[in-house]
Amino acid sequence: MHIPTLTIPEIRRALLAKEYSAQELCQQALAEAEAGNPSTNAYLHFSPERAMDAARRVDALIAAGADPGPLAGVPVAVKDVIVTKGLRTTCASRMLQNFVPPYDATAVERLEAAGGMIIGKTNCDEFAMGSSNENSAFGPVRNPVALDRVPGGSSGGSAAVVAQGTAVVSLGSDTGGSIRQPASFCGVVGITPTYGRVSRYGLVAFASSLDHIGPFSRTVEDSATLLRVIAGRDERDATSALAPVSDYAVAMQQDVRGMKIGLPREYFAGLASETGDLIAKAVDQLKALGCQPVEISLPHTDYAIGTYYIICTAEASSNLARYDGARYTYRSANADTLEDMYGNTRDEAFGAECKRRIMLGTYVLSAGYYDAYYRKAQKVRTLITQDFLNAFQQVDAIVAPVSPFPAFKLGEKMSDPLQMYLSDIYTITGSLAGIPCMSVPAGNTSQGLPVGMQILTRHFDEAGMLRLARAYERATS
Repeated sequence: MHIPTLTIPEIRRALLAKEYSAQELCQQALAEAEAGNPSTNAYLHFSPERAMDAARRVDALIAAGADPGPLAGVPVAVKDVIVTKGLRTTCASRMLQNFVPPYDATAVERLEAAGGMIIGKTNCDEFAMGSSNENSAFGPVRNPVALDRVPGGSSGGSAAVVAQGTAVVSLGSDTGGSIRQPASFCGVVGITPTYGRVSRYGLVAFASSLDHIGPFSRTVEDSATLLRVIAGRDERDATSALAPVSDYAVAMQQDVRGMKIGLPREYFAGLASETGDLIAKAVDQLKALGCQPVEISLPHTDYAIGTYYIICTAEASSNLARYDGARYTYRSANADTLEDMYGNTRDEAFGAECKRRIMLGTYVLSAGYYDAYYRKAQKVRTLITQDFLNAFQQVDAIVAPVSPFPAFKLGEKMSDPLQMYLSDIYTITGSLAGIPCMSVPAGNTSQGLPVGMQILTRHFDEAGMLRLARAYERATS
């Protein structure tokens, strides 16, 4: 067993052939994850008992001749904003540092029912607020590709464990690019499904109209397998969609010849030279596969950053109001009155980025500013969505960079929040529109830093997106 190279089909074949047991694989995965974690700080805590219980169930099903499930024996890591019954869920914040949820997220239930083994919870930006994974209360995550650089955020830990090879697949969350950007920086595959494709039940809310759960993996096929397991309607989440879930394995085998690929001119201006060169090379590869590039325009792209940070901070201000020290959170010891307890608890337990977003969000929702900022941002969001709907009348998919640059050094952008926010300039638009998007590795720079190619398709067309990604991966691997 060499976990850094294992894929889901390889694990399934080996388990059914009795080459090793799920329990043996689980023990090795846990040992390697714990040994490798000091270098990256990608895991916040491990779950050996829970993982071994899952492994025993898989071995028992195989011994009985039953189907052990599509994720049988697969070591999985879960971002620490997704709740896990009986296992600490901290959101990388002092506010929830000792919180143990009484229930599982729907995505967690489904991946364990499919045979997955959750070996641990991954580090992230506090309450998923950040683009570098430097905002965690428990220290930053280091990119396993280059330890002096960030892994991206906010799902940096989930991307890092897959890149490091200590988990085969992982779950992250994406609000404005928090799956795709870390996937690009760490050189792995990351998928942001259509909003509503995967239940948000059990995902600790940052910005409710933008939050998604999605997979990371080292191959397109593995991400597709995990996505199919966790996708689908959930009666406990009113925003989860009734749309049927395709058989992605079948869809990925279809030819991409003749697909029209949109290249938005707004996304290709201002790219770092090597990033632009790698994306151009990827487009040439798609042309060689028979795709037809078409230049398109997404004219409201320039308004995306402002629109996103008004909407997401407004929703964050509302969602984070519940953390006041009165119930299941951290509580300040420095309080003589109830008002002091509220104020001191939030001051001591929230980090700088959370405070920044709470204050901004409260401001844009306040009397006198709601119409000037929040309502206007929602109108611009509609225009951005319409840009994509118009584009998809001309093309089958859109191809673009994930980030203007590869992974930057730790501490490089922490003193300039605006520059940090611009890291997500190419991912925010897809999030605002709620369309499926993904990052697939497109090569490395001369410094050995990964660059991801972003693929975007129309609502609920994950199958078309995965078909294009798999064809590109097959041609370049």
